[in-house]
Amino acid sequence: MTLPEATLLAFTAFSGLRLVSYLPQIYKVARDPNGASAISYSTWTLWTASNIATGLYAAINLGDPLLAIASALYALCCVTVIVITAGKRHGALQRDVGGLVTLERKRPQAASTTSADACVTVR
Repeated sequence: MTLPEATLLAFTAFSGLRLVSYLPQIYKVARDPNGASAISYSTWTLWTASNIATGLYAAINLGDPLLAIASALYALCCVTVIVITAGKRHGALQRDVGGLVTLERKRPQAASTTSADACVTVR
């Protein structure tokens, strides 16, 4: 096996594993009863943009349809996580009592505490 063949084999194998590795994350987000609070929009958006840029670079600059298709599939998986997360968070807000957010003042615990710290409570 030549070096180019070996690298193609490694790329193909790990690309397949990478695609499969998105499935447990998608499943966990879909089943999360707490609005998928552990998911970071900024991280998943960055990964989506990176995959799109890689796919476009592969298609336009390298003429590599395999890498372009793989990157498009990765981006699709990332978008799936983002969309499911958004739906879960929207649903969690709708289930709250009216989805109201109120601003409450924390009461000082000791006489020496003079700050008027505020906290946001979601009801």
